[in-house]
Amino acid sequence: MTVVALLGGHGKTGRAVAAALEARGATPRPLGRADRLPDRLAGCAAAYLVAPNLHPDEPALVAGWLDALREAGVGRVVYHSVASPYAPAMPHHLGKAVSEDLVRRSGLAWTVLQPGAYLQNLDLSADVVVPYDVHARFGFLDLADLGAAAAAVLLDDGHVGATYELATREASVAELAAEAGVDARRGEWDGAALPAREREWLGAMFASYDDHGLPVGTRVLAGLLAGCARGGGVSS
Repeated sequence: MTVVALLGGHGKTGRAVAAALEARGATPRPLGRADRLPDRLAGCAAAYLVAPNLHPDEPALVAGWLDALREAGVGRVVYHSVASPYAPAMPHHLGKAVSEDLVRRSGLAWTVLQPGAYLQNLDLSADVVVPYDVHARFGFLDLADLGAAAAAVLLDDGHVGATYELATREASVAELAAEAGVDARRGEWDGAALPAREREWLGAMFASYDDHGLPVGTRVLAGLLAGCARGGGVSS
């Protein structure tokens, strides 16, 4: 049975990937801040890397993970990045852009996933209040689709050396709210309870959303999921 390490895989992203791996007969191994990480990686055929939100130094975290993978002899890695990683207006996106470069130069068989904003981050059971323009355009990603795509690139051939943007649908918050029969409006946000760095980074992200949204195409994900339905990809 194929064992896949999920580094940083205890949150909702890791749970979605783990469920999809189990559905395909693989065994996920979620690993957090484990001592002797190379030992915990023994027997894993591949690893999925997902950093905590707003990590202060994601490139350093990813570099350490890559060192552990090489030491443990895990030759296959998939990095969970973000749509539009090289966005100078959003500092935490830039950390992912640098981390992508580390993954590509790691000497491992790599794939990079660039997910859009999660649909599940919006509670559409009541009126929606967000700290940015509700008419901004986004490529939203369903967590179940993320899991299926991640399992495909981890388990199937043909994905080594690929970078995939992932979105389930294109919409604005206003459109999603209208479909759910609720209202959407912009609310005030100052992040006063957050540490200064996180407050600054989130404020920069919301300002970027005002100016540009976070658009992501849907065809790539559709193609990956269609490949899963056909029983996997071609040889790499």
